Amino acid sequence: MDRTQAQELLEAVAEGSLDPADALDQLATAPYDALAHSLVDVHRALRTGDPEVVYGAGKTTAQVLEVVEALRASGDRAVLVTRAAAETVDALRRAHDEVTVEGRSVAVGPLPAGHGTVAVLAAGTSDGPVAAEAALTARVFGAHVERVDDVGVAGLHRLIAARPVLDRADCLVVVAGMEGALPSVVGGLVGTPMVAVPTSVGYGASFGGLAALLAMLNACAPGVSVVNIDNGFGAGVFAARVARRVSR
Repeated sequence: MDRTQAQELLEAVAEGSLDPADALDQLATAPYDALAHSLVDVHRALRTGDPEVVYGAGKTTAQVLEVVEALRASGDRAVLVTRAAAETVDALRRAHDEVTVEGRSVAVGPLPAGHGTVAVLAAGTSDGPVAAEAALTARVFGAHVERVDDVGVAGLHRLIAARPVLDRADCLVVVAGMEGALPSVVGGLVGTPMVAVPTSVGYGASFGGLAALLAMLNACAPGVSVVNIDNGFGAGVFAARVARRVSR
C-alpha cells in the first residue's frame, strides 16, 4: 500500500462507500509479507513515498521472482531489482509483460511519470553499468532522467558541450572511476545539487575505486556529496528525492 491508496481508503470511509471495519482490516494487514525466505516490506511506500527494492545479488532466481510477485500484488508501482544475475533478468522477462532492463537492474511494472529531472553523467564508457543503475533507479523512484555519457576529464571539451543539461537538471549524479576528478570539475561549473559515485574502474593503484572515493571526498569544489563505491542505486534514490521535492 502507498500513500495514494491509503488516502483513497480513508476517503471511501468518509464518503460512506466503505465500511470502517473493512477499512480497518486493510490497514491492519501486516506491513510485511512473510515468505519462506524473506519478510517483504509492503508498506515502505506508505512510510517513505518510495517503493521497496529487491537486491538481487546473493538471491536465487526463484527467490527474486517470489519477492517481486509479492510486491507487485501489494500495489501498482514498478518493482526495482538491482544486481540481478543474467538468468534472473531472463526469468523476469519471461514472467512479466512490462519489464525495463538497464544493465543488471530490472524494473518490473509501469514506470511512473517523471517529476523533476535528474542528469546522470558517466566519465567513461566503462562507468556505464553504474550510471545505468543510477538512471533506472531514479526513474523508478519518480524522476525524469537525462543521460550524459563519456564526458571524463581526459576530454573536457565534451563536458562543456553538455553544460545546458547540467544547468536545467534539478540534481546531478556524477559517476567516475580512475582518479575520480569529474565531480570536482562539475562542481566548479554549475551550482546544481550533486551526488558523486566512485566506481571500481581503473588500474592497480586505483585500489578498486578507493582512489576515486578519496578524491571525491576531498573535492575542492563545494557541494559534492558522495556515496559508496559502485553504489549507483544509492545515488539514484538521493537524486530522485531531490528532483521530486524541487518539482513539488
